Amino acid sequence: MSDYDPKKVVESRRKEISEMMASLEEGIKAVYETAGYKEYLNFCAKLPRYSVNNQVLIMLQNPDATICQSFYGWKKMKRYVKKGETGIRILAPAPYKKKVEQDKVDISGNPIIGPNGEKVKEEVELFSMAFKPVSIFDISQTDGEPVPSFGVNELTGSVEEYSRMLDVIKAVVPVPISFEDISSDAKGYYHIEEDRIVVQKDMSEAQTVKTILHEAAHQALHSIQAMDVPGAGKKSRNQRETEAESVAYIVCQHFGIDTSDYSFPYLASWSSDKDIPELKKSLVTIRDTASDMISNIENKLFCTDTEGNIPSVFL
Repeated sequence: MSDYDPKKVVESRRKEISEMMASLEEGIKAVYETAGYKEYLNFCAKLPRYSVNNQVLIMLQNPDATICQSFYGWKKMKRYVKKGETGIRILAPAPYKKKVEQDKVDISGNPIIGPNGEKVKEEVELFSMAFKPVSIFDISQTDGEPVPSFGVNELTGSVEEYSRMLDVIKAVVPVPISFEDISSDAKGYYHIEEDRIVVQKDMSEAQTVKTILHEAAHQALHSIQAMDVPGAGKKSRNQRETEAESVAYIVCQHFGIDTSDYSFPYLASWSSDKDIPELKKSLVTIRDTASDMISNIENKLFCTDTEGNIPSVFL
């Protein structure tokens, strides 16, 4: 006779999700400490395709993680989880269908009235989204075939294949980029009215790449069009700089460009009086923008198949 009890399974799952969400809240608070924020950005650069929730959960459980997959994901890549390894628990989407009764409407969206004068009802099937805990494993917990490595060797003042990298970045940034003598001390700026980026000419290769990515983040997040999106809200200068600097940092770190001179002195003053949902919203904005930039750059730098796509080893 089986000891399987579906009620206990559901209760256990709910308890685990509740504990994970509590850990997430504490983890997000910790991220906004000076050292914690830089640690998070470094982690985000390694695993840019995970959601903010799962990035924080992975970081809390295994801060040294670099590439994570499910048990069967590794198996497909001819790598196998070592015996005795404990999985990293994250939240995976679990869509489900449910039937609900609702008013039947006509082509104009008005309720249909039946012969009895009552609104006609109909049963419809809706898709809803839930989340369930699942296990993933870092590459360090596996053995087997080597995985593709995408990126650039560690860089400081110079950038390997700089011309190609610059061409690719210019191709994925949707506004003109010019190199000029800037009269102020600024290394670059995004001209919001003219929707273009200006970069100080004759800087080091690494500084040039950093600056373009920083201004490209401003363009993506703080252009007139971006700020007109419903729900965008007003952002202080500190918040805008935090977002742009963070996106540039993540993308540079991902491609091995030395960004050790980055600092975030304005972060504490911006985040100190914010609630968790507001802080998380900014993390999601930063993560999504950096992930899009990384994917767009990689798709042009490292396309390997006939369709121009690079293989992904991330969930």
